[in-house]
Amino acid sequence: MRDPSYVDGCAICRFASGETEPAHGIVYQDDTWQVWHAPSPYGVAGWMTLLTHQHVAGIAHFDDRHAERLGPDLRHFEKVLEDVTGALRIYTATMNESTPHFHLHMVPRYETMAQDARAWSVFGLQAAAQRGEVVVDPAEVTRIVDAYRDALSRNPPPRA
Repeated sequence: MRDPSYVDGCAICRFASGETEPAHGIVYQDDTWQVWHAPSPYGVAGWMTLLTHQHVAGIAHFDDRHAERLGPDLRHFEKVLEDVTGALRIYTATMNESTPHFHLHMVPRYETMAQDARAWSVFGLQAAAQRGEVVVDPAEVTRIVDAYRDALSRNPPPRA
């Protein structure tokens, strides 16, 4: 059954409702969030997307439940992603411009990055992959997705 906030034509609503399945499936899901890997072509192995089930335009429009859970849950998701990938840190961005349904990018920043990307240029790696300028090993993406899914199933975000 669709969430009552479902918006026809919203690509993220289609994922959140299960109407469309991400390439590697849903990595984690609870009553508030879904997490899945960004689609191919891959700009960075381990590039995860966190989204709300409900259609909400962004953080400024969160209800109290989303607002209370975002900080603690995001901290947990990113710490587990760091542990699984060995990344130096996780870059985080949410703009909700192309699709006005809250989704947040969690992008591992490795010691060695394609095109020596750092800071905001890391977010351009997805477009570079679409142009064929960056190639990420799909087996590494699958390894990370499987390890992250397993780690989150054993250690989901804590609830008070």
